[in-house]
Amino acid sequence: MGDAVGLVTSPDPLSVVGDAPPEPAAAENWLQIALAHRGISRRRFLGFASAMTALLALPATMTPQIVKALETAKKPTVVWLEFQDCAGNTESMLRSADPTIADIVLDAISLEYHETIMAGAGAAAEAVLQKHIAAGDIDILIVEGSIPTNDGGVYCTIAGKTALQHLQEAAAASKLVIAVGACAWDGGFPRLGPTGAVGVQDVIGNKPLVNLGGCPHNVANTTATIVHYLTFGKAPELDQYNRPMFAYGHLIHDQCERRANFDAGRFVEAWGDEGHRNGWCLYKMGCKGPQATYNCPIVRWNSGTSWPIGAGHGCIACASPQFWSRMSPFYDRLPDVKMFGVDATAQDIGLGAIGVVTVATAIHAGTVIARRSRDRRKAAVGPDGIVIPEPPSTPAAPSDGSGTSA
Repeated sequence: MGDAVGLVTSPDPLSVVGDAPPEPAAAENWLQIALAHRGISRRRFLGFASAMTALLALPATMTPQIVKALETAKKPTVVWLEFQDCAGNTESMLRSADPTIADIVLDAISLEYHETIMAGAGAAAEAVLQKHIAAGDIDILIVEGSIPTNDGGVYCTIAGKTALQHLQEAAAASKLVIAVGACAWDGGFPRLGPTGAVGVQDVIGNKPLVNLGGCPHNVANTTATIVHYLTFGKAPELDQYNRPMFAYGHLIHDQCERRANFDAGRFVEAWGDEGHRNGWCLYKMGCKGPQATYNCPIVRWNSGTSWPIGAGHGCIACASPQFWSRMSPFYDRLPDVKMFGVDATAQDIGLGAIGVVTVATAIHAGTVIARRSRDRRKAAVGPDGIVIPEPPSTPAAPSDGSGTSA
């Protein structure tokens, strides 16, 4: 994983993280100055914009529009709140690399509040948050972790307020809310406990919301979502769970590098066996790829070098709704996945193919017979419409009983 780098944010000393360059005088060139400060070439920046275009499933002709938006758009004010969480999504963000989210996107936003990485602390830090809530000027609110609701939400309190209060206040002051990770999406693992944990969507009502499920989220998708917002002023196209279609619109199974082994009926039967060493399909080991949607096989992790299945572990569907309860036990095989190759030997496949060929041959033969019969009927009608009787058949010669004709 890449190293975390300083974030270029607001000039407010309570919220600035790292060694930020001075704010440029001209709004139209602030990004160029920020990128130069970090030693990021124009070519690398254009490559990033092109990669974002591809990740968002936009035509390549949109790349100049993304470049222009990142260079000229007003820096959006961003607040990041953490509630019942393990900070895994923050760690995922900080360890993104080449180019890092801090290198590019956080140079394009004003990250005003983030408990884990901000320089300010205590009352001074909370004053920054309350200032933006009072002004109602939060462009993007990013939420990590679930929100407890039992007993008035006392199981997660910050600065004397419950997570529930913090979220309701901040969401009311925000234009777009992004829930990162499984816990913020639908309650995640804490949902199974006694705190009454729920996701952001259960608290904020009809506020514009993007759910970036995953345990943790993949920072590439968060980056792309922010880039889309900076370019078009709105969230990307979403599915029924408010997840971006570009990231959650396809089955992992259909994108998996081991799919050919699945189709050929080559499966890992035990951890460490020959099939496991040779990279065969992990379906029988509990892989949930046939029922999970995510772009994990494409964007990957660790600077795009690997992902769980590539590392030899089955998918646990961490980007699926309530996966902790619905997809566990994680090492139990999915039931009733009926696709070509599952539990089929080469002989089974061969016999099936023979059956298909046999049926096709019978259909072809029947078609030929019907066509010839039709042709004979047409030939028996003269040009004047008079039916021409067929000549009588020649009777066979009588047999003399010896087995030969007389």
